[in-house]
Amino acid sequence: MSESKNRSDSESESGASATVSVSSSGQATIPKKFRDKLGIDAPGQVMFTETDDGEVVIKPVPSASEMEGFAARSATASTEKPASELLREKREADRAERDSE
Repeated sequence: MSESKNRSDSESESGASATVSVSSSGQATIPKKFRDKLGIDAPGQVMFTETDDGEVVIKPVPSASEMEGFAARSATASTEKPASELLREKREADRAERDSE
């Protein structure tokens, strides 16, 4: 086995790495060092995105409470809509953009 294969849970050439188990239902626990680095709160959601070169990127999805003020920052949003609806619309727009690539 190569040296890089023996370096799980350590620093790799591109940064930190960790090996985790995946349950029979497909669940895996994101290690604390990565949750902290990415600002992922539990419970919460993350988005998996595949780049053009085949790498998978994980990003936190903002909660409805984190989206408070989104309407004020967005010229197209109405402040009459609840934050949960704005978040749903943003996710749908992001998903449509990703799918069109």
